[in-house]
Amino acid sequence: MSDSLTQQKTRPPIGAPFTHTVAANGLEFCVEERGDPKGEPLLLIMGLAAQLTLWPEAMLETYVKAGFRVIRFDNRDIGLSSEIKARLQGKPLTAMARYKLGLSVPAPYKVYDMAEDVVGLMDALGIPAAHIKGVSMGGMIGQVLASRYPSRVKSLTLVMTSNNSRKLPMPAAKVIWGLQGSNIKGHHEAAAVARSLALWRNIQSPLYPRDELELAERIRDDYRRSYRPAGILRQMRGILATGDLSTLTRGIRVPTVILHGKEDPLVRPVAAKQLKALIPGAELHWIPGMGHDMPEPLYPRLTEQTIRLAGRV
Repeated sequence: MSDSLTQQKTRPPIGAPFTHTVAANGLEFCVEERGDPKGEPLLLIMGLAAQLTLWPEAMLETYVKAGFRVIRFDNRDIGLSSEIKARLQGKPLTAMARYKLGLSVPAPYKVYDMAEDVVGLMDALGIPAAHIKGVSMGGMIGQVLASRYPSRVKSLTLVMTSNNSRKLPMPAAKVIWGLQGSNIKGHHEAAAVARSLALWRNIQSPLYPRDELELAERIRDDYRRSYRPAGILRQMRGILATGDLSTLTRGIRVPTVILHGKEDPLVRPVAAKQLKALIPGAELHWIPGMGHDMPEPLYPRLTEQTIRLAGRV
């Protein structure tokens, strides 16, 4: 299935969502901006396999009302941004074993390259510095940004993420099974939706289960927008190839808040404790009942800390 490029040809009224293509770091990125163009920039970075559409509309509008210039985008190899044409070397289980042993893992790119993508986007958009909020893999990208480019990061919100240490506990077995496809074969719409639903059942917040019909519709919409299974595998390999970020994470000196679910089966809660120990002055806020997703009842808690942190800078 080919990607569906339906970006706006003309800019809508000031403040309304505007989707366009931005060239950066030798690639092209699908970017959506909304809110006051003169407001404080808030750059939102999604995680592994996640298109920009996973940022909930209600959360985005809360940030707009708070006065931010809100920017979200598709990472490389996902959504409507550039696809990296490269074959992976070696089998997934071999790559995981090499990562756990601290050995090099072959990959077309690493998280460091994805951080350079963000710097390039900021340059192209005329943004000297921004508040950064990263989820999961996006939080890893945020750590690299804050450590290597501290003048470009006003504040850092890290949501359900880690420093990618190989010493951290593995995800729950049922989650690994879901990541491997839950033995659901095929790339047609029904198979892709079934695989994603199986994964979401295993990582969602236990106190806030999703309506499966609504969830299936969102997954179906994302499939029709863009389907990049090879890109997801390359992103995953890039995380493994990056290895432990602890050295960089220790160097973060920007105001940082960490938000993590107590029931996260993918990035275990100990990862948040480790981040707090590594980043001087970082705040850690636990969210009871939250897994590895952002359910609607938790939107206020997931937005208010970023707004509060930005107000301190």
